Amino acid sequence: MASLYTEKKVEDTKSVDYANRLESMQKKSWKENLRFLDPYRMYLRYVCRGQTLDIGCGIERVLGFLDNVVGIDHNIDSVKMCKRLGYKAFTSEEFIKSSFAKKDQFETILLSHVAEHMTTSQCQELIDSYLPFLKSKGRLVLITPQENGYKSDSSHVEFMDFAKLALIGKQLGFQQLSRYSFPFPRIFGRFYIYNEFVYIGVKK
Repeated sequence: MASLYTEKKVEDTKSVDYANRLESMQKKSWKENLRFLDPYRMYLRYVCRGQTLDIGCGIERVLGFLDNVVGIDHNIDSVKMCKRLGYKAFTSEEFIKSSFAKKDQFETILLSHVAEHMTTSQCQELIDSYLPFLKSKGRLVLITPQENGYKSDSSHVEFMDFAKLALIGKQLGFQQLSRYSFPFPRIFGRFYIYNEFVYIGVKK
C-alpha cells in the first residue's frame, strides 16, 4: 500500500513538535491511570526475552513496561524526556559510544510502531546496523499498526503488513517464529485503531 499521506507533508519524527505531541498523547489521564493494567505492557513482557534493545523508543512507553531494556531514538528531545524519567535511552550516536554497544549484548531487538515511519528498505537498513549487538538465536520483534491505526498518524510513511514484515525478517537472516494480529483478529484492523501486526523472528 502506498502512503496515505501523499497529498500533504509527512510529519518529521525528529522534530521537537513530534516529541511534544507524543508526550501530550501519553499524558492523557486514562492512559496514566491504566498504565499498569495495560494489556500491551503485559504482552511486551511476554514477547521480549532478556535484555531488549528498543529501537525508536520515542518518549518511553515501552521503556516503562520492560525491566531490562535500553532505548534508542533519532529524536534528541524524545531521548532527553526519557533520560529525565530515569530510563536508559540514547541517540544513535550516543549509543555507539555507550557501554551497551557490545557484540551479543541483547537477546531481543524490538521495533514497536517504528517500521511504518519509513520505507521497507530504510527499515531493513536500520535493523541491520544493530544486528552485531544481537546474540545468536536472538529475537526480532516487529509491531506495526493495521489500517485504522496507520491512517491515524501523519508521520506514517509505508503500510507494513504481515508480508512486508516477514520480508524484512527474511532478508536480514531471521527465521520466522510467528506472526499474528493483536489484540483482536485481523478483520478488526480496519476499525479498531490499536489493532497491530506482530512478527517474531529468531536470528539464524
